[in-house]
Amino acid sequence: MGARRMKCIVNGRILLKDGILDGKALAFERSIGAIADRPPEGAEIIDARGGWVTPGLIDVHCHGYKGLDASRGSAEDIRQLSEEKLKQGVTAWLPTTMTLPWPALERCFAVIREAQRESRQPGWRGAEVLGAHAEGPFISPARKGAQDGASIQRPDIEKLRPWSDVVRLMTVAPEVDGALEFIRQAREIGVALSMGHTNATAAQAAAGIEAGIRHVTHTFNAMPPLNHREPGVIGAALSDDRVYCELICDTFHVSPMLFSVMARLKPEHLVLITDSIQAAGLPDGEHDQLGVKVIVDGIRCRFPDGTIAGSALTLDRAVRNLLRNADVPVWRAVNMASLIPARAIGVDDRKGSIEAGKDADLVLMDEGFHVVSTFVGGERRY
Repeated sequence: MGARRMKCIVNGRILLKDGILDGKALAFERSIGAIADRPPEGAEIIDARGGWVTPGLIDVHCHGYKGLDASRGSAEDIRQLSEEKLKQGVTAWLPTTMTLPWPALERCFAVIREAQRESRQPGWRGAEVLGAHAEGPFISPARKGAQDGASIQRPDIEKLRPWSDVVRLMTVAPEVDGALEFIRQAREIGVALSMGHTNATAAQAAAGIEAGIRHVTHTFNAMPPLNHREPGVIGAALSDDRVYCELICDTFHVSPMLFSVMARLKPEHLVLITDSIQAAGLPDGEHDQLGVKVIVDGIRCRFPDGTIAGSALTLDRAVRNLLRNADVPVWRAVNMASLIPARAIGVDDRKGSIEAGKDADLVLMDEGFHVVSTFVGGERRY
């Protein structure tokens, strides 16, 4: 690739991982350069017009959007979804698969693997694909939620092993037969483990954490509720500082009253996600999702029997909802959608914060935190 002209953002409020910088100039090419009092000579000037300059957001749990679905095994769906993510300020993401028969999952993983490679090459027009989040199939039938019960199976490391380069995060139920050994083996081959769609007790969840789980899938959803005598997965996760907790901040999946609680308990381990599905972003009414009917009603997506099908959330809106409903500094709220998810999946050495040498994944937002422009690797792609 040829050399690029230096770019420099001015007149913006720069969100660092621990505060806000005003009145500075942010220089970048493919990677982030210096933050200085004035732009370097000859740089292309980008005026933030008094808005926010944030690190690119990272969505580690997204199934689909606007009729597109990561579980379809379609390269075109992944490309188009990657472009749609830019409009949300998302510069990197994990296409998330549902619980499917294993051959269908392998087709999805193969497509995501190729997108992972292509998204680091010239010509890719969307957010970078960091790998896959496999939500199942090694989960509990008792807490399957929107997942296909017929496709749930016993944990098998030999099935996962050929895909350890693409599956960055995998949701498992720690209490199911064979799960603890699977968790230990999966960690050894570099796959991060999340507990979700689980009926685990607190003791079983703690055993999963000791085996290597460091993440909870859409906390509060598809797991037993917190109880003062049997705190379950939620209690085990909230009491262990090693564990990252996903949160769907759409004000439907989780009451906004709990946003502040989670932010206080997990200031460095709260991960905002969308969990958006194929029907997200479509008009209210009935829609087909992989052959199943889903009813969209504003922020709610349900199956005809009332079961929650997933969310209609976007990640920029998740940040706005958190800021609106919790006493959280702006920079910390953005960390929860950028740096903290980057840490959770082990890419914070190059992504997630505005620091010299990291990828120039940047977002310009207006004062109300609506996306104006999105840069990936220093290239304006939205």
